[in-house]
Amino acid sequence: MEKIRIQKLLSDAGYCSRRKAEALIAAGKVKCNGHPVRLGDRATKADLLTVNGERVDIPKRTAHRYIMLNKPRGYVTTLADEQGRRCVTDLLTGIAERVYPIGRLDRNSEGLLLFTNDGAFANGIMHPSREVAKSYRVTVRPPVSEEQLTQMSAGVTLDDGFKTAPANIVTLVTEPERVVLQVTIHEGKKREIRRMCDAVGLEVARLRRIAIGPVKLGMLKPGHWRDLTAEELRALRMAIGKP
Repeated sequence: MEKIRIQKLLSDAGYCSRRKAEALIAAGKVKCNGHPVRLGDRATKADLLTVNGERVDIPKRTAHRYIMLNKPRGYVTTLADEQGRRCVTDLLTGIAERVYPIGRLDRNSEGLLLFTNDGAFANGIMHPSREVAKSYRVTVRPPVSEEQLTQMSAGVTLDDGFKTAPANIVTLVTEPERVVLQVTIHEGKKREIRRMCDAVGLEVARLRRIAIGPVKLGMLKPGHWRDLTAEELRALRMAIGKP
């Protein structure tokens, strides 16, 4: 039986993302047949894998699921939260498969969030080399100058010294109380849009993700989910180079 990297086995089984699996392995929380494993170790689907002592079922074939959720504010993007905060998975009722989020939105952000138990698919969307575009509708408090927008478009240095790649920014609404921007980026740094705005002195009042690659949030109501259509899934696979 073919031996596969353990982080890929955990990801393909829908236990967690590949990145999370690598973190669990590095923390010494994963065992194979009772022995601790290291990054790079391989196993077969017949081996006994445990995480924190809990057995992980590795199905011979996995029924993959691809879901979009309109995340409301006030939910954290995690499978469980030790602080007792509401988790996005609380909204995914009636799903038999164990799915996990592709990327994240912070607690005060809202909008499009994708879920799957297909590890290769999730990794393709999140990997920086794929440069999958993510679009946000960002409401900021005025005034907003052309210089600030130009700085964000060209790339700004964040609080940790990271220089962002160029962004596409379009002004949608300009009113005395608010300015609404559409911001499209190709990166996935933690809280990147908020930190970009902070770097140029803009205060974010609301942040909503409206698209990931070719898939748009559309009219899906906050707190509701649905499966991706075959057309949406095909378009996403094309975007990550895996038709």
